[in-house]
Amino acid sequence: MHIKRAKQEIRDSIEAYLEKDEDGKYLIPSIRQRPILLMGPPGIGKTQIMEQIARECGIGLVSYTITHHTRQSAVGLPFIRERIYGGQTYSVTEYTMSEIIASVYEKMEKTGLKEGILFLDEINCVSETLAPTMLQFLQCKMFGNHRVPEGWIIVAAGNPPEYNKSVREFDIVTLDRLKRIDIEENYEVWREYAYEAGIDPAILAYLEIRRDHFYRVENTVDGKQFVTARGWEDLSELLRVYRKLGKKADREVVHQYLQNWEVAKDFANYLELYEKYKKEYGLEKIVQGIYGEDVLEKLKFAPFDERFSIVGMLNGKLAEYFREYRTEDAMTERLYEALKVYKEEQDLPAVISRLRTGLQEKKRAEILTGAQEKLEREVISRLESYLQRWKLSKEEEHAGWEAEFAFVKDAFGEQVEKRQEVTDRTMEALEHTFRFLEDAFGESQEMAAFLAELNTNGDSIRFLRENDCPYFYKYNKGLLFDERQKEILTEMENLEKSIDTSQVSSYNE
Repeated sequence: MHIKRAKQEIRDSIEAYLEKDEDGKYLIPSIRQRPILLMGPPGIGKTQIMEQIARECGIGLVSYTITHHTRQSAVGLPFIRERIYGGQTYSVTEYTMSEIIASVYEKMEKTGLKEGILFLDEINCVSETLAPTMLQFLQCKMFGNHRVPEGWIIVAAGNPPEYNKSVREFDIVTLDRLKRIDIEENYEVWREYAYEAGIDPAILAYLEIRRDHFYRVENTVDGKQFVTARGWEDLSELLRVYRKLGKKADREVVHQYLQNWEVAKDFANYLELYEKYKKEYGLEKIVQGIYGEDVLEKLKFAPFDERFSIVGMLNGKLAEYFREYRTEDAMTERLYEALKVYKEEQDLPAVISRLRTGLQEKKRAEILTGAQEKLEREVISRLESYLQRWKLSKEEEHAGWEAEFAFVKDAFGEQVEKRQEVTDRTMEALEHTFRFLEDAFGESQEMAAFLAELNTNGDSIRFLRENDCPYFYKYNKGLLFDERQKEILTEMENLEKSIDTSQVSSYNE
C-alpha cells in the first residue's frame, strides 16, 4: 500500500489500542496490542508519518534508529544484587534500565503525556549481538528486565533485503506477533504531501514530466545509485535558500541529494530551462492577466516538455496564492473563535492569558508544528494589540464593556477585510491563468493537467470549495465527465468479458 493509506492504518490501530472502557482499562489488553511493523524502501517518509500521527492523536513520540545501539544501551548494564531465597542469600545479576525505556519515561515527564509511540527504525538491521534482544522486545515488549510503559504503542520500521545487505529475516514466531504493513513508493500520494509541505515548484514541475525519476534504486557497476522522496524534499529546502542567497545549484550540487547521475544531470539541466521559461514567458505577468499574442504563438509551437513545464510553473505560482489564503483564513477563524469566547466571558485579558497557557502546554507536549505555533503566537499578539489600542483610545475611561467589544469587533474587521483582499487577489490570479491556458491550449491535455493539479493541492481544493470559480466549474465538469465516461466504458468491457466467459462455460456444460 502507499504511505497515505499506511498512515491511516497506523492511526486507526493506535486509536483502537488506546480506547478504554468505563473503568479506564484498555479495551485491547497490552498483550494483544501487536507491535506495528512498517516494511518499505528507504526515504519514503516512514519517520515523518509517525511524527504526524503523534501530533494528530495528541500523544508522545520517542524515536530511535536501532542500528545506532549496542546490546548494552538497549538492554542496560548488568549489576549484582543480593536476594534471599528460602532463607539463603544469593548474588543475582540484574540490569540497569534500558536507555530506550528511560527515554520513554523522560518524554512522559517532559511533556506530561502518559501515552505515546515508541518508534524504532531499521529494526531488521541490528547487529548479531542485538538481534535476540530485538526479538524479545517485539514479542514481550521488554528490554532486559524493564517493560515498555502501558499506553505506549510500539511501531517498528525496516527495509526489505534488496535495499540493505544487513537485513535479518524475522522468523514466523516473531512475525505472528506483529501487525505488518508493507509500503511502496507512490508519486501521486507524495505529490499531495509536496503541496502541503511547500516543495519547490521547479521540482514538482519536473516530476510531472519525469515521473519515472521520482524514486529509483539501482545496482550499477559503479555501485548503488538512488533517488528517494527524502532526497527531493531536502533538495527543495536547499533550492529555497539558494535562491534567497543568489546561488546556483549545478549538477554537482544536485547529485549530492539525487545520487543517480542520470537524474541529477537531467534535473540540473531542467532547472536552467525553468528559470529561462520564467523570464521568456513572463510568469509573474501571466497571473496578472498580462501577455501578448507573441507568447501564445511561441507556446503553440513549443515542444511537449516546454508546454507542460509552463503549466507546472503556473501551478507552482498559484500554490503561493493558495497558501497565503490558507494562512489568512486560518488566522481569521482562530481570531473569530477567541472573540466568541471573549463575548461570552466579557474579559479579554483572561482569554489572552488562557490562550498563552494553552500554547505553552502544547509546546511542552510537542504536538505543534512550526506553522501551528506561529499561528497561535500571531493570534495572541493580535488580541493583545486590540486590547492595547482600546486602552490607548479616549473612550476607555468612560465606556462600558459593550463599547469595548464594539471597538475590538471593529479592529477584527480589519482582518476580515485582509482575508477578502487575499481571496480576491487569489481568484484574479486563478482566472487570469485559466484565460491564458484557454487562449494557449483550449480544452487540451495541458488544461487537463492543470485541473489535475488543482484537484491534488489541498490548499487549492480548500479555496475552490469555499469560493466559486466559473472557469474551474466549466472545465472540471468536462474533465469529470470524460473520466466517468472512461469508467463506464471499462465497466462495459468487463461486463462483456464476463458474459463471454459465462457463454463459454454454458457451451462447455
